[in-house]
Amino acid sequence: MCLGVLGIFLPVLPTTPFVLLASACFMRSSPRFHRWLSEHQIFGPIIVNWQQHRAVSQKVKWRGALMMVASFALSIYIVPHDWLKIMLLVMLLVLLSWFIRLPVIEHLADQEENH
Repeated sequence: MCLGVLGIFLPVLPTTPFVLLASACFMRSSPRFHRWLSEHQIFGPIIVNWQQHRAVSQKVKWRGALMMVASFALSIYIVPHDWLKIMLLVMLLVLLSWFIRLPVIEHLADQEENH
């Protein structure tokens, strides 16, 4: 039952950690694919922000936290055993505490100037 529940929610996991992992792996094994991934319209900015600043954008952070809470809440609702619900809640708290501590990169060009 637990494995089936995990299989249901894989599509709603945040993409950022998997993109960064793929980038790290292909950096060593295939420079051509790493370059393609870094120049990709969607995945490129995530990789560049992480490689240059070790940070994510505020938008990525909010979306990631929201998706984590939503997917864990649904998992906790579906799982029939109380001990699994407690484990999922603990995992959510640990993951969120790590995730919200990630530095945020601020794009000054996107903000209004204060004069």
